[in-house]
Amino acid sequence: MSSSSLSETAALLGARPDIREFVVRPIRRLAFWAAIVLPFLHLSLLVSGLESRSTTLAFVALVILNTVAVYVGSPQALE
Repeated sequence: MSSSSLSETAALLGARPDIREFVVRPIRRLAFWAAIVLPFLHLSLLVSGLESRSTTLAFVALVILNTVAVYVGSPQALE
């Protein structure tokens, strides 16, 4: 490919692709769907009971992870 055809292709596509297109958007989408799926894991831990310390720690870790996923994935709902 010659440099003129590369510049023509870039002109047709508009500006350079923004890094947010390739990095931030997929992370937000993943976080959005994780925020939807993670509560089902909360339910399974609650049904099994929180008697042991490891189960309680796993539950707390999932709640924190879900909170982060809701925060990161929230812009996805606006698109």
